[in-house]
Amino acid sequence: MNPLLHRISIDPGVCFGKPCIRGTRIWVSLILDFLANGGSIEEILAEYPQLTEEDVRAAIAYGAEMARERYVEIPTETTG
Repeated sequence: MNPLLHRISIDPGVCFGKPCIRGTRIWVSLILDFLANGGSIEEILAEYPQLTEEDVRAAIAYGAEMARERYVEIPTETTG
């Protein structure tokens, strides 16, 4: 498994269980949409200063795995 994928979390109690950047409520899909619409990594980091370049690359890596129709095992977390 790509080590970047450890930056992704899925928690049913956070953002309806959608894949997010670990420790945030920023959806992987939001980052991918931003990039797909022509945004740059630098623009994402300016908009979301809590993210790192590795977080953005993790979102890309997750999207690549999903596009390969591979199931990515992300341990489910629970809040509270």
